[in-house]
Amino acid sequence: MNDFSNERLLIGELAKIVGVSADTLRHYERKGVIRSPARLANGYRLYPPETVERVHLVRRALAVGFTLDELAAILAEREKGGAPCRRAFSLATAKLEDLENRIAEMQNLRAELQTIVRDWDERLGENESAEKPAFLLETLIGAKDSSATTGSNSKSARKNNLRRKRAKKK
Repeated sequence: MNDFSNERLLIGELAKIVGVSADTLRHYERKGVIRSPARLANGYRLYPPETVERVHLVRRALAVGFTLDELAAILAEREKGGAPCRRAFSLATAKLEDLENRIAEMQNLRAELQTIVRDWDERLGENESAEKPAFLLETLIGAKDSSATTGSNSKSARKNNLRRKRAKKK
């Protein structure tokens, strides 16, 4: 811990130590991820020193994808003497799978966008006159239609689509 290990902390002191706002601490309290602290006669919250570690745990769990509601359920089960380890593991596994899916989607989007940028670069190179429109955005419709009907986002499918459009113009 730190120098505060034997002292109770006011909300502002705790907020400063853990790097969150007092409002965030109040929200964590309402959500049940930190215990409601004792109060002074004037209503000020007085947090026990172990709250520092709990807030760090909450912040780290949020950073890897847990929600406050998930954490509240896990921590409540633990405080009742339960062992929510399998539940936490199951949630983490599902979050990892979701992240892997989102990464794959982003990689596909990046590849598609790289193809679009190359195509647009070619179109702009062919269209030396900046006054004549290159209709770049309109190629997105053809690219989407092409991939939807053929199931392909390949460069050759886009080039064929581009050739067809050029042939129509002539």
